[in-house]
Amino acid sequence: MLDGKRSVAEEIVYKSFDIIHEKTQKGGLNVFEQAVKNVSPLLIVRSKRVGGTNYQVPVQVSGTKRQALAMAWIKEACRKRKGKSMAEKLADELLEASEKTGSAIKKKEDVHKMAESNKAFAHFA
Repeated sequence: MLDGKRSVAEEIVYKSFDIIHEKTQKGGLNVFEQAVKNVSPLLIVRSKRVGGTNYQVPVQVSGTKRQALAMAWIKEACRKRKGKSMAEKLADELLEASEKTGSAIKKKEDVHKMAESNKAFAHFA
């Protein structure tokens, strides 16, 4: 939702659910739930300042924050796509995320790799 345009955002989401239903004969909400579940991160990195040095410390993510991050990453991936309406871009990204491909899944994997490479600093958390 941009600038509080809730009705526009709702229209985009419902259109994308219709597009998903046309393409897959599955419910749009089911695909959405699966996509959010697949994109949800288990770990993220947080900056922690210790003795004048900043460390990227991996921390576990709670349930609501996990969902919020997943939806934000899906939305961000949709906005980066070019050439289609927002409803079509959202539908495509949700379908890809539910199949564990796409930009949002890549973002999750990148965050997990970062957390894995910095697990030596986990004791700072």
